[in-house]
Amino acid sequence: MAESRWRSSGATLIAVLIMIVFLFPVYWMAKTSVTPITELYHNPPHIVPVKATLDSYINNFIRNKDMIGYIGNSVIIAVGTMLLSLLLAVPAAYALARLSIKGKAVIMILLLSIQMLPGIMMAMPLFMMFSKVNLTDNFVGLIFADLIHALPFAIITLRPFFLSLPGGLEEAAMIDGCNKFTSFTRIILPLVTPGLLTVAVFCFLFGWGDFIFALTLTTGNSVRPLTLGLYRFIGQYGTEWNNLMAVATLAALPIIVIFISMQKYVVGGMTAGSMKD
Repeated sequence: MAESRWRSSGATLIAVLIMIVFLFPVYWMAKTSVTPITELYHNPPHIVPVKATLDSYINNFIRNKDMIGYIGNSVIIAVGTMLLSLLLAVPAAYALARLSIKGKAVIMILLLSIQMLPGIMMAMPLFMMFSKVNLTDNFVGLIFADLIHALPFAIITLRPFFLSLPGGLEEAAMIDGCNKFTSFTRIILPLVTPGLLTVAVFCFLFGWGDFIFALTLTTGNSVRPLTLGLYRFIGQYGTEWNNLMAVATLAALPIIVIFISMQKYVVGGMTAGSMKD
């Protein structure tokens, strides 16, 4: 009994240490955001800010409202990427899981291959294509660019959810008077809700955290997201670390809130979706 308690205490201690190591950069980001510029380069650095100030937040979000515009652009891009990914991925994943389609293995390999391609390799070809059809410097072009990674991920993640459902659900629904569409929307979709929530969260993050496509496909500030707003604090003669970290803290806040509030659904969805392929 005593040995079991020691093992439990040791495992808890190790878990706490690992958590501290992973969360320390987040703490340092928040700490730097409230540290005066005169203390940033103190040697040795202060673990706790001596004279904490909110000047960085006031300057970037109250006095100068440019960052508010960047945040609004990021929300539009992220929400658009999430909604369009779900709209296209749900029927595609359902078809790959439940319908008899030739070449399913080839399609899955293509989806995996596209997802593994680095964004930097596709940035210039996309710019050349989008510039010919006036999709640069607008939200539609950025959303389509983010779909390159978000859509294959969504299809690959949702397919196991449809595979795990009993094969006779649609037939039973059609016996009760449903057609194929209503059986899909009323019976099938509610049963894969954890998968839909998981995909929605990650597709939102694909759009929220994009930098390469935003840098390549935009030239003005009207549609640029927050990731490029952060870049403005990095100059030729130095970096405004307190302003940069203040905006980065606000940029990370939605991600933290989403994962804390939807942790149960995301973890459960990833686990359930990995049970069958």
